[in-house]
Amino acid sequence: MNTFSRMIMDIRTIKIFNHLAHSLHFGRTSRACNLSPSALTRAIQRIEDEVGKQLFLRDNRKVSLTPAGIIFKQYAEEMEQRWHQLKQDLSDDASLHGELSLYCSVTAATSILPGILGRFRENHPGVQIKLQTGDAAEALDRLSARDAQVTIAALPEQLPDSVVFIELVRTPLLFITPKESGLPVLDNGQMIDWPRTPVILAEQGLSRVRIDRWFKEKNIHPNIYAEVAGNEALLAMVGLGCGVGVVPELVLEKSPLRDRVEISSITPELTPFLIGACTLQHHLTYPVIQAFWKTVQEINTEML
Repeated sequence: MNTFSRMIMDIRTIKIFNHLAHSLHFGRTSRACNLSPSALTRAIQRIEDEVGKQLFLRDNRKVSLTPAGIIFKQYAEEMEQRWHQLKQDLSDDASLHGELSLYCSVTAATSILPGILGRFRENHPGVQIKLQTGDAAEALDRLSARDAQVTIAALPEQLPDSVVFIELVRTPLLFITPKESGLPVLDNGQMIDWPRTPVILAEQGLSRVRIDRWFKEKNIHPNIYAEVAGNEALLAMVGLGCGVGVVPELVLEKSPLRDRVEISSITPELTPFLIGACTLQHHLTYPVIQAFWKTVQEINTEML
């Protein structure tokens, strides 16, 4: 095996380690890296044998990094960054090449990304874009697990130190009720009788955090009818007359179900969503991510 071939193998192994160090989930990393669980285990064991230290602690419930694993993680991330830069520096083609993996909701993919990706592809046609869509509440988890390099997400109450964020749009968080269903139930004072009004809630995510806080501050114990994954499912349940719910205005505007629900003027209003592009701080050393970030910043400047 020549030196360059050995380097390729080492970089692939480093990438596998980096994914597992962020996901801390053997099954997720084996799927993402297209490896069988046994092949993934062998790859990690080879690194541990070469380093001479155990890098992961694993039991039936969780995976965690050892103190040596935390130190090696810093080295491995730097190695991967240098590899991306080396490939770009050695390229005979002056244009940018590589892969950009993105994760966002269906709404973001159809309303926020088209302008950004259109500009980016025009400037960098050699970059391959891989776009995944799903529940917006999973966006930051996908980023930290290295399932995506960039995500479109709502800015949480506290952003992790490892994540950088560019705001793209602000959107109110709205209470919605079904049309022609007798909901919400009102008391004699024409206020919503929350204990008698069924409520549809998101299983997780920022909207769930904010509506839970809203109920707590008003000392309300909501009558939870269902908890669903994703704004589209929540809109469908409200549109069917199953209960009232909360969704971002941006989602409602783009939904084919918008004519089946009504916006309810309930006070105090919920804190709006700040939606933007997110990536890990160290990803900004990658040429492809640098170029994407520059594109987002340029579009933001033009819109001011």
